[in-house]
Amino acid sequence: MPRFDAVLFDCDGVLVDSERITNGVLRDMLEELGWKLSREECMRIFVGKAVKDEAGLIEARTGQPLTEEWMTRFRERRNEGLAREVQPIAGAVQAVEAIAARLQGRIAVASGADRFKVELQLQRCGLWPFFEGRVYSGHETPRSKPAPDVYLAAAAGIGADPARCLVVEDTVTGVTAGVAAGATVFGYCPPEAGHDAPEALQRAGAQRIFTALQHLPAMLDD
Repeated sequence: MPRFDAVLFDCDGVLVDSERITNGVLRDMLEELGWKLSREECMRIFVGKAVKDEAGLIEARTGQPLTEEWMTRFRERRNEGLAREVQPIAGAVQAVEAIAARLQGRIAVASGADRFKVELQLQRCGLWPFFEGRVYSGHETPRSKPAPDVYLAAAAGIGADPARCLVVEDTVTGVTAGVAAGATVFGYCPPEAGHDAPEALQRAGAQRIFTALQHLPAMLDD
């Protein structure tokens, strides 16, 4: 019997190389509010988290309310940058294609980001054919990651027992969510910036760490 019935992927940093683009826009807009950060500092604070969930921190550091109008402008500028620049993570398309074939399409994306962003990126990066109809957004669940809600929704949506699912994540927030859902979690941790350290992912509950997506299909059988 195969070890896993389904694979549930995070999106940003796992399938698409988007974090530097998104955090570049966020850094610029936070500076406009009076909070000066480098893009690297911005990534350390915000990667793996929904900006809307960090409203208290942003308001404390800027002294200004985080309005819905500001969030709308942020999403618009972010989406423009992603539409121009986002690329798939190296090996992502080939790995997803192989896993989808092996599991007869029982794969899904479970992201903390809003649906428009996730679908835009999957379409831009050639991944949409594998995930159409199987995209789950933390904006549409009662709680965002690190709560398990979006992973539970994804497992239910494709008819899989969470305990028989593999979750692929690159942040402590996401690993925590996958573990809380009852899934097995593998931590993706390449050397590039924007991913949490392997030790941190393991402390959060990742059972295995890997550094290249082309290794993932073979790991399903190990």
